[in-house]
Amino acid sequence: MTDRRHVLATAGAVTAALLVAACSDSSPSALRPKGRGADRIAGLWWFLLWVSAAVFAVVVVLLAVALLRRRRTKPEGEGRSLALVIGGGVVVPALVLPVVFVLTARTMAESSDRQRAARMDVEVVGHRWWWEVRYAGGAVTANEIHIPTGEPVRLTLRSVDINHSLWVPELQGKTDLVPGYTNVMWLEARAAGVYRGQCAEFCGVQHAHMAFVVVADPPDRFAAWLDNARRPAASPPDAHLLAGQLAFLRNPCVGCHTIRGTDATATIGPDLTHFASRSSIGAGTIPNNAGNLAGWIENAQEAKPGSLMPPMSLDAADLQAILDYLESLR
Repeated sequence: MTDRRHVLATAGAVTAALLVAACSDSSPSALRPKGRGADRIAGLWWFLLWVSAAVFAVVVVLLAVALLRRRRTKPEGEGRSLALVIGGGVVVPALVLPVVFVLTARTMAESSDRQRAARMDVEVVGHRWWWEVRYAGGAVTANEIHIPTGEPVRLTLRSVDINHSLWVPELQGKTDLVPGYTNVMWLEARAAGVYRGQCAEFCGVQHAHMAFVVVADPPDRFAAWLDNARRPAASPPDAHLLAGQLAFLRNPCVGCHTIRGTDATATIGPDLTHFASRSSIGAGTIPNNAGNLAGWIENAQEAKPGSLMPPMSLDAADLQAILDYLESLR
């Protein structure tokens, strides 16, 4: 009896811990929906939870009744016990599962409705291990998807290398990015905020460090951001920043990155036109500040082993000039 109580207590503690973790404010949760797609998914999740709990309770009760009758009755009463077991194990699931299937299929269809009218289209391209985000009019950013609140945004998803999956738990379910295919995903945020997203398909050594954020702003503030993001990088206002731009262009940086408005037009790595406005480096790996940026340029492998950013050997003057120049790109 003691062992049985111990097992039940442990199971209860584990269940409680899982529920607390799911509802914790310290991490994104699909159970705290902030958008239309996530609302449907959370509603389906809670429905399935309570239906599963009810089915479990019914089955346990029927099994208990069957066991009690088996002990109290003669062998000829076994038919009744078997009928109870079949009722709980066959009939109840046969009634419940079709309903669950229909609701799940409807939720999936509503979440991926390709016929909805989009207020805006955004292209998201998965790379190892970062996200490229493109807007109509030439705006390009990395690892940040900016959207207006209260408006449906259609994401066109592609991958240039291997399978990835874009997931924003508080706004929408995950959608895969598969090389050679184009998928569609919808985002709609009710309230302004920053919502963390993550690659949800194992894609290699830095899969865990392939994060991004969705920045939802009121429409007027989003329009101002988009207008600025479409502009090329501002010309260096002084000799020091001009020296930083020249150092960037004569070093290997120019072979991988674009800075619109300059001769840097490579597309291997992220577009750096408005780099200083981003919150992180390396797809959420480290915060974007001068110290981290210096370490990233010199040897990104220390922060993100396996990333495609090679170590750079720069003299101190060039490194400082490039740092100051990149930090001016807002």
